[in-house]
Amino acid sequence: MTITLQPVSQKNYEDVCDLEVAKDQEDYVAENMWSIVESTFNEGYETRAIYRDDKVVGFFMWVKESIEKISIWRFMVDSQHQNQGIGRKALTIALDEIKQVPKLKEIEICYQPDNPVAGDFYGSFGFIEVGMDEDDDDMLAIIKL
Repeated sequence: MTITLQPVSQKNYEDVCDLEVAKDQEDYVAENMWSIVESTFNEGYETRAIYRDDKVVGFFMWVKESIEKISIWRFMVDSQHQNQGIGRKALTIALDEIKQVPKLKEIEICYQPDNPVAGDFYGSFGFIEVGMDEDDDDMLAIIKL
C-alpha cells in the first residue's frame, strides 16, 4: 500500500467529491465539494487528494493564515478506507509538506471536543491542545516549530 498526496485537479476533483465519512462522523467534517469551492475562490488555500496506490481515498485542505501560521481545515478518509493506517500516513505526509513552508512557526488544527478519537490522534503527532476557539465550538491544538 502506497499513500501519496496529490493536488486536487480537474482530473480528480469528482473522486474527491464522491468521498464520504461514516454516518456517525458527518457532524465533524464539512463536505469536500464545499471545501473545493472555498479553495477556488480564496487565496492561500491548499487542497490535496489522498491516494492509496492509484485510488482517491481521502482529502486534505490547509490554509495559510499568516506568514508564520498554517491551519489544517479539512482532513478526512472515506468510510470504506478507515482503520487501515491511511489517515496516520497521510497526516505524516501533509505535516512534512507543510513544514517546508519558509518562516512557518505554527501549525494549527481544530476539532469538536466531543469527537471521540481526534484529541488522542492529533496529540500523537505533537499537537498540543490550547483551548477552545473564539466561538467556543472547537478545540484548538497546535504544533510549534
